[in-house]
Amino acid sequence: QVQLVESGGGLVQAGGSLRLSCAASGRPFSNYVMGWFRQGPGKEREFVAGINWSGVGRRYADSVKGRFTISRDNAKNTVFLQMDSLKPEDTAVYYCATDRQRRTVVVTAPSEYDYWGQGTQVTVSS
Repeated sequence: QVQLVESGGGLVQAGGSLRLSCAASGRPFSNYVMGWFRQGPGKEREFVAGINWSGVGRRYADSVKGRFTISRDNAKNTVFLQMDSLKPEDTAVYYCATDRQRRTVVVTAPSEYDYWGQGTQVTVSS
């Protein structure tokens, strides 16, 4: 059974930083693209960042480019999201997910990801 467990969320002031972690189990983790998504109050779930199996292929939403960095440690079955220069509009529940297919490119549609974590709340105060 595949399980994804996020951690690292919390309350931070605008301009601050947080580092999210997602620990995966139950699947050959290193074979799959991993993604981070978020869902703010009254909003649809949106793609934030994704990373392919090697870590070389990365993709970011325009809204976080230059501020967020995704990385992974395949030996520890963990993916990270370093979030710097946080803004109030980054407030959301953040989820990690695994691609439903083995591919080298990062896709952004939530429907292309089959396993999801329970989410971790990130709140940025102004």
